[in-house]
Amino acid sequence: MTDPATNAATATAAAPEPSVPEQMRIRRDKRDRLIASGRPAYPVWVDRTHSLAQVREQWAHLETGEETQDRVGVTGRVVFIRNTGKLAFATLQEGIGTRLQVMLSLAEVGEDALAAWKSDVDLGDHVFVEGRVISSRRGELSVMASSWQMASKALRPMPVLHKDMSEESRVRQRYADLIVRQEARDMVRTKAQVLGAIRGVLAEQGYLEIETPILQLIHGGAAARPFHTHMNAFDQQMVLRIALELNLKKAVVGGVDRVYEMGRIFRNEGVDATHSPEFTMLEVYQAWGDQTTIGALMRELYLGVADAVGSRVLETPRGSVDLGGEWRWLPVYDAVSEAVGETVTIDTPRETLLAYAAKHGVEVDPGLEKDKVFLELLSELVEPGLLQPTFLCDYPAIAQPLARPHRSAPGLIEAWDLIIAGVERGTGFSELVDPIIQREVLTEQSLRAAGGDPEAMQLDEDFLRALEYGCPPMGGLGLGIDRMIMLFTDANIRETILFPHLKPEA
Repeated sequence: MTDPATNAATATAAAPEPSVPEQMRIRRDKRDRLIASGRPAYPVWVDRTHSLAQVREQWAHLETGEETQDRVGVTGRVVFIRNTGKLAFATLQEGIGTRLQVMLSLAEVGEDALAAWKSDVDLGDHVFVEGRVISSRRGELSVMASSWQMASKALRPMPVLHKDMSEESRVRQRYADLIVRQEARDMVRTKAQVLGAIRGVLAEQGYLEIETPILQLIHGGAAARPFHTHMNAFDQQMVLRIALELNLKKAVVGGVDRVYEMGRIFRNEGVDATHSPEFTMLEVYQAWGDQTTIGALMRELYLGVADAVGSRVLETPRGSVDLGGEWRWLPVYDAVSEAVGETVTIDTPRETLLAYAAKHGVEVDPGLEKDKVFLELLSELVEPGLLQPTFLCDYPAIAQPLARPHRSAPGLIEAWDLIIAGVERGTGFSELVDPIIQREVLTEQSLRAAGGDPEAMQLDEDFLRALEYGCPPMGGLGLGIDRMIMLFTDANIRETILFPHLKPEA
């Protein structure tokens, strides 16, 4: 029987040697020397007894210079190293940034082990150290080693701890960013806290989390350009979902009255500081609710996250935001009227809206239809000035094809966008559940798609069939998780997404 390790070694030896920097060549030589001497460079197991965090917690009481006979086996990445004559110091790092000092003395580990440490260990290596827990003469909690072992040899030098990586390097090599920058590690933890807080609020109110297909035959639920792919099994063109909406509504039809999904969606659009082609979306649907009740839920979600990660008062570049204060409802036509100093209604002519745009320096495609010109005025003149949480509401129908017509204002819909610190942070509406009207709306959308609108939705017969079984009145909301985190961390979207999409390296 042929040894797989031997085969791998032979294949490696036969492969052409790539050109590597000198530091990497030296580290590879150390790896090879370890293996040749019978010491594994990548052992499958080490006898770890405590995490660094556990050592710090359990022996935090030690006074300066105090020593114990308590023995531990710890592991970590070497992020600092200082080798002197008879005593070597190193700082190990694990997980979210916990650090602990280890000390190797000639008297404790012996001449051979100390020499091997000095010759074989580099910054970035993972090591295993066994020894006594002590407090150094300088009061530093430490492990005085009796033995050590390489746990994983790093072949590539890690970035310098005290020198910032460029944003491009941080984003492209997030693994390196996580090694050296506490802010990056904190972002991972913050995002996990946000997701946990959201799930906690929803669970407390009886919402069920489900999963829906990412691959779909027809894209719908939002106005966005999809990614296309092909399913070989069915010889069928498919798209990646642009929203979670339609399948969640089908679940409500089936009797899941309170339902949500938090998952990845994909939109083949631009990439900038607030947009990513792949991001995490939360969508929630509430049977027997409407835009008002779902707006109240949105407030509770934000407050739940605020309580989990920090304060209800946030300092942003635009000013202080009080999430615990009033969340205003502002009709969009009132807002634009105030911004332009003239009364604007759903009946205001397109030419008049274009004149307002020109007067106030809003660049608008002159070919846009009336309601889209209005939405451009709203986006440019109103939204940036809304610091405190504000529900912009009573939109023209074109804004949300899946929203219910307004119960008292003809031509408008019951829908809102949540604006905080000048940025849209979520949307919600009273859901359209009339299958006849929904068919009319989606038919119009499909005609737009056929006419060349890449963001228009397609006619989804299965969704309409579900509505025909009868769907209760309901409210629904959508919330971009990454934009929520941007608010709480003042980071751009490339920092809130752990591994964002980038142009290929040159």
